[in-house]
Amino acid sequence: MLVRRLGDAGGSPPPVPVPALLRGLPSPYFSELVASVRSAAAARPGGVVDLARGNPEQAPPAHVLRVLSEAAGALEGHGYPPFAGLPELRQAFAAHHERVFGVRLDPEREVVVVPGTKTAIGLVCIALAQGSSVIVPDPGYADYPSGVALAGARLIPLPLDAAAGWSPVWDSVPAGALNASPMAFLNYPSNPCGSVARAGVFGEAVAVAERSRTALVHDLAYGELAWGPDGSHEHAPASFLAAEGAASVGVELVSMSKTWSIAGWRIGFVCGNAEIVSRVRSLLDHLTVGVPLFVQRGAIAALEGPDTSVQQLRSCYRRRAERVAQRLGVPASEGGYYTWLKLPKGLSTGALLHDHGVALAPGEGFGAAGSGWARLSVAIGDEQLELGLERLARAFGLD
Repeated sequence: MLVRRLGDAGGSPPPVPVPALLRGLPSPYFSELVASVRSAAAARPGGVVDLARGNPEQAPPAHVLRVLSEAAGALEGHGYPPFAGLPELRQAFAAHHERVFGVRLDPEREVVVVPGTKTAIGLVCIALAQGSSVIVPDPGYADYPSGVALAGARLIPLPLDAAAGWSPVWDSVPAGALNASPMAFLNYPSNPCGSVARAGVFGEAVAVAERSRTALVHDLAYGELAWGPDGSHEHAPASFLAAEGAASVGVELVSMSKTWSIAGWRIGFVCGNAEIVSRVRSLLDHLTVGVPLFVQRGAIAALEGPDTSVQQLRSCYRRRAERVAQRLGVPASEGGYYTWLKLPKGLSTGALLHDHGVALAPGEGFGAAGSGWARLSVAIGDEQLELGLERLARAFGLD
């Protein structure tokens, strides 16, 4: 569905036609999802347990909030920031990325600060594939199509193999489409699938990119909140840039939102290939004046501070994911907030919402392969999660 025309919201439309760019935007999936859950909750006496939206419910680390508050109280904190981000923030990020992922970055040439990686999705599509095509995982994050549309590009689905841990099936993309696409997205831990990258996935992607001259963009939103498929280790972070040759063919989008529960701060990074980073930086020069300085100061505190809070958050999400798997009899998530589950035949997310009072994100919003599936989020308090699982178990016929 296309966006509403400008006059549909009421009042008189302007005396100009709606530009093709706006007419080509996809339906705003998450906005519509939030609205439908809110409407159902207002109409249902028992309320609704919202397991649809990935919005961190826990507080940021205390030391990070303290630095943010101090910086906001200083006059310097309210002036225009450097467009590419504070040099000391880029240095802190580069040091953190090397410490956690083993990837060495030049903070001057290979790192740029962005106002959230959702913004970065649109920026990299414009920087790499305007008017062309973009290869997108299917199932994949519901906002990738928005970035593709903002670039006036065409979306090419990249099927994922569930039996192989939701790994890309590159051979399923027609060779002509692959060779004609200047850009492809990867995303591990996967949203919505909750899977980490299997051994060899990044190396294979680099080889494909080198053959087809396609730039790779790895969305690392949940990298530090991964624990892997077998439960044998507590921490399984994997950066695409650690693969041999990766920095020659692509970049990574790194969000701070989930790792430190600061989704509303709107801060993240694009890092890796210097030419792509330079293009994103150029776009930012024309579109924004950077992230507020006090937010950047708080981000430095998060990156340079102890990782105790990250470990606790990872353990919390893992415990909740295991509880979901146990209660519903579905495969356990391997990282991040989400469990990707197949709905029982004849049961839809709409019926779960209106008849059972529990909201899941409809799988159709994550690509054609999502039909009949749903995404469940554990970014919710334990009591509400347990109530939601009770309602789902009854709806699934498990009680």
